[in-house]
Amino acid sequence: MVKDGFYFLLPLLAAATLAASFHWVAVALVLTGAAAFVAWFFRDPHRRVPSDPATIVSPADGKVVRVDEVVGGNRIAIFLSVFDVHVNRAPIDGEIVRQEYRPGKFLVAWDDRATVENEQLLICLRGEGEIHFSLIAGLVARRIVPWKKAGDRVNRGDRIGLIRFGSRVDILIPAGCRLQVKLGDRVRGGESVLALWEGNP
Repeated sequence: MVKDGFYFLLPLLAAATLAASFHWVAVALVLTGAAAFVAWFFRDPHRRVPSDPATIVSPADGKVVRVDEVVGGNRIAIFLSVFDVHVNRAPIDGEIVRQEYRPGKFLVAWDDRATVENEQLLICLRGEGEIHFSLIAGLVARRIVPWKKAGDRVNRGDRIGLIRFGSRVDILIPAGCRLQVKLGDRVRGGESVLALWEGNP
């Protein structure tokens, strides 16, 4: 479990213990159930990161809800429900050259307006090529927690941040890359291959 989860878990466990001490069984059970959900939500499973340097891996767990051709390449949008792992990961090896926070709305994350209007953290990662992606808050997700900053070097699959309680991640795959996913696919952060570099990026 990621350490951010303890800020929610410990108060719930304390409240459940207090309720149990007063023999408020129903309340204690509800609070214990909520604590169990929080522990499960903030899980941080091990991932088998592909070793091939030509791979661009998914920065998030979830469902591919958009695959669009845009200026400069293809945009892939991944929707994370409250049932998905919310730890975000680096899609390639490289240096974070830009990280920009943009305040905004909290529209439902599957709404395409969320890409432009919602609170988000834009990240530019430069390695052999350059990848741009955005961690986007949703209706329930109200906080984006970055674990890295501009100037940090990361390896493919490294943990870079967390979006709390449901969200979306958009990633721009540069032109010349060969896509490996399609609309409706489910992907796993740091493990699923979104695309392959074609020759030298």
